[in-house]
Amino acid sequence: MRNSAMTGSATLPMNVSNIGFLLNRLGQDCHPLQFLRELTQNSIEAVGRSGEPGEIIWDVDWTSYELAEQPVFKLCVVDTGDGMTGQEMVKYINHLSSSLAKQTLDGNYGVGAKIAAATRNRAGLIYLSWKNGQCSMIHLWYDPETSEYGLKQFRRPDGNYDHYCEVEDSVKPPAIKEHGTMVVLFGNTEEEDTMVAPSGAPSPSRWIGRYLNTRYFRFPEGITVKSRIGWTVPRSNRDSNILSTVTGQEAYLKAHAEASGTVKLRAAIAHWWILRDEDAISQNSGYIASGGHIAAMYKDELYEMKVSGRGRTALLQNFGVVFGYARVVIYVEPASDEANLVTSNTARTALMINQEPVPWDDWAAEFRESMPVEITNLIENSAPSNLDQNSSKSIRDRLKQLLDLYNISRYRPSVNGREKIDDGLLTRGGSPGKNGSSPTGEGGTRSGERGGTAGGVYSAFLKPDGQNGSAVKADPFPQVDWISIADGSRTTGDLEDRAARFLQDQNRLLINADFRVFTDMVKRMEKEFGESPAAKDTIVKTVKAWFEQSLVEVVIGARSLEHSKEWPVDALGRALSDEALTAVVLPRYHVYYNVKRELGAKLGKATTTNQAQEVL
Repeated sequence: MRNSAMTGSATLPMNVSNIGFLLNRLGQDCHPLQFLRELTQNSIEAVGRSGEPGEIIWDVDWTSYELAEQPVFKLCVVDTGDGMTGQEMVKYINHLSSSLAKQTLDGNYGVGAKIAAATRNRAGLIYLSWKNGQCSMIHLWYDPETSEYGLKQFRRPDGNYDHYCEVEDSVKPPAIKEHGTMVVLFGNTEEEDTMVAPSGAPSPSRWIGRYLNTRYFRFPEGITVKSRIGWTVPRSNRDSNILSTVTGQEAYLKAHAEASGTVKLRAAIAHWWILRDEDAISQNSGYIASGGHIAAMYKDELYEMKVSGRGRTALLQNFGVVFGYARVVIYVEPASDEANLVTSNTARTALMINQEPVPWDDWAAEFRESMPVEITNLIENSAPSNLDQNSSKSIRDRLKQLLDLYNISRYRPSVNGREKIDDGLLTRGGSPGKNGSSPTGEGGTRSGERGGTAGGVYSAFLKPDGQNGSAVKADPFPQVDWISIADGSRTTGDLEDRAARFLQDQNRLLINADFRVFTDMVKRMEKEFGESPAAKDTIVKTVKAWFEQSLVEVVIGARSLEHSKEWPVDALGRALSDEALTAVVLPRYHVYYNVKRELGAKLGKATTTNQAQEVL
């Protein structure tokens, strides 16, 4: 007979000694509005288990508002799901990783609402649940004396104590018949108004509906979701104090898109829409993501949504939507199989594939390679028409004479190439650093390098003559586009008060024509050379050309460092960031004199003798 110690039957299960600390710590990782998703998802699953169509309603708890000595609005969520008995609520609500739903890595963990909601409602979450017509209640709260989360104890009418009790039907919400659940959020104090949007939430008057609309692509068939708006207006005003239907993004996109489709990626599908050019893009932003944006999608939920600002614009431009991005929506849905396990992090803030962040850069590159013709046409029609070809040619002609100074020689690995790549050339812009008189120390380790040579002992088996390769003569000059609010090629908020953005994967330079350094230089030159339409046009082109040259030079020079030992990809990205490119054009002295000299040749002598330092 085998010893029980050998079979593992005597294992002592691990427990949590300070669950209050654990919950608070995990709660810090949650988005401030995450509890809306968690409680809504619990309700969706409860309605699904009921086997009937159902409702989920985010509303004011009118009972506590009307009966309190000092009326205060408390947020609640009501669903017509299968409901729970008192014993079930004690079991599932008061245990951290416990749920009526099946627990899976890519689904319900049984921890979401307890982390996201309980930690932001220390005064309590009141659960009222009806099952088979009987209502039971529990009160989950944070006990300040013990610093623990748990269920408050009730004194029953018969004098006994328990952690749940039965409640009269008079408090039943109208939507609930025989079964359903209501959760009331009391906040951190009894005086807290939990209908008030958390700090920083968009659309404070419609914050609940807007968050849920932008968190869900669609809701399951047969489930209606609503949220209260205008709750501070008397309930008799049925035009303002109403329950508004929450649809998710799909319904809006279907109603407002002029074109849509999908792009098959290697391990994902990119769903795309082109929105009609209409007022809805700006007018509907209060309750839904109404303009161009991008997100990851999984099981009809949206993650990492970028709806505005630099993050949205930069990501869409990385997908190749350089212009017209205010009208383009892209949702990338990763495939989930044995090779690609798709999950979310515990706080539900991001999607993970095999426990790694989603590969946005890879998806972007694949999408650019298979760009839908409809989006290509939109980009071409939205591109600025102010590119001065003569100016760009002049810049190329000036810089081509100095290309050897930028050290831009490149080689592409090729099996059939006749030339050999010298490893020493991988460090451009100077000779590789040497430590000691020999490139290697004892045992083949390069002297002075911590950790030894890459590859360890296998570095002795590297091909001494390098890889086969063939010469590459790639165009070192980036494609340049001047963008502005005036011609619609730039939207408000994009590159605001920044000079330029470099799209590294596309070798494309976007220059903000509205940047004040450029416009101030134009105004100065107009004072010196006149403000006639002909003079102004020449001044604008000349100012742009010299600032453009400064930016193009920096891009070419920085990219010459690419793949060298001390310049990994992330470092090169910082060297060509929006802020770094802005710093490039801040010196005015040399640009001023070059512009003035060229304008003098084109327009004649300046009408003023003001010194250059006045513009510095």
